Amino acid sequence: MSSLRNAIPRKAHKERAQPHLRRKFGLLEKHKDYVIRARAYHQKEQTLLKLKEKAALRNPDEFYFKMIKTKTVGGVHKPESQANKYTNEELMLMKTQDIGYILQKLQTEKKKIERLNGMLHSLDNQSSSKHVYYAGNMKTDSSYRELEARKKRLKDLEKIYTDMSMQKELQKRGNKRKLREDEMVSPTSRPVYKWRQERKR
Repeated sequence: MSSLRNAIPRKAHKERAQPHLRRKFGLLEKHKDYVIRARAYHQKEQTLLKLKEKAALRNPDEFYFKMIKTKTVGGVHKPESQANKYTNEELMLMKTQDIGYILQKLQTEKKKIERLNGMLHSLDNQSSSKHVYYAGNMKTDSSYRELEARKKRLKDLEKIYTDMSMQKELQKRGNKRKLREDEMVSPTSRPVYKWRQERKR
């Protein structure tokens, strides 16, 4: 019987709008708005109660090293600084692994570009002697678009690889200095460094 009652369309009861004289106070809060606000309020209330209980039952002898390593600034907890977390050797190893991954991706992109170039070259040669259908043209267009996208990606990867290699070299020991624009053979917007020659023992 209840399912039959639910099948009959019912009249939607609309809540009243804000009276004209009270328009200056903004929108009139509806019941659904009140429910959302009340739930949020009670959730915050419960969280505060749990935190107060935790603070009341806290062990005064409890100690963590983070208590002296971290601090609060203006009531906001500042985490421990990650600046000196790794040694120079560890940082160099991580950079080497990152460069290796970028180089691998670079080589993969080069191979895919070569394969696409070969495929499109053979398609272009066939088109002069054989009839090509519209579906084939669509495939060729998408292949050309893919080729352009891959060339762009290759250029971006090469730039990243160059930057990472430069950063790795700059971390190594040895006297180096940044060249001025008038000292460069071919001036560029990117920084150029020169290492002082060291005598090998």
